[in-house]
Amino acid sequence: MKRRLNRFVRHAVLGGLAGLSAAHAEGGARIAAVPPLPQYQQECAACHIAYPPGLLPAASWQRVMNSLPNHYGTDASVDAATLKELSAWLTAHAGTGKRVGAAPPEDRITRSAWFVRQHDEVAAATWKRASVKSASHCAACHAQADQGDFDEDRVRIPR
Repeated sequence: MKRRLNRFVRHAVLGGLAGLSAAHAEGGARIAAVPPLPQYQQECAACHIAYPPGLLPAASWQRVMNSLPNHYGTDASVDAATLKELSAWLTAHAGTGKRVGAAPPEDRITRSAWFVRQHDEVAAATWKRASVKSASHCAACHAQADQGDFDEDRVRIPR
């Protein structure tokens, strides 16, 4: 993987902070640390990694939250109060600037321009391996992704 990966998400905090901490976006912009939201960790990380809110623009998070009954093929519905709390938090801490200026296709982090650039050396067949499953399964290659560690020096692509 390229050294650029460190510039984007070196200190991403997915578990404890569920946000990006001191990470650098393209052009040297910094993404502010995001205070933890236990409800986000509880609801979202129950099924997948609690993606940092700075990885998508606010409009994408709004669409994602408004379509939870069909969340990428799964019913991820939550009660109205939780929906309101999570939506407000994600929107407030959504990404801005060049890296997330445009919503990715289908509001998928893995289809964003920066994600594609950062993973351009990964062969398409790699994503299909049983040990990897998909591009959205960060922990397959980033063993400490749940702790926000995406350091490319620790990337291990499973066979």
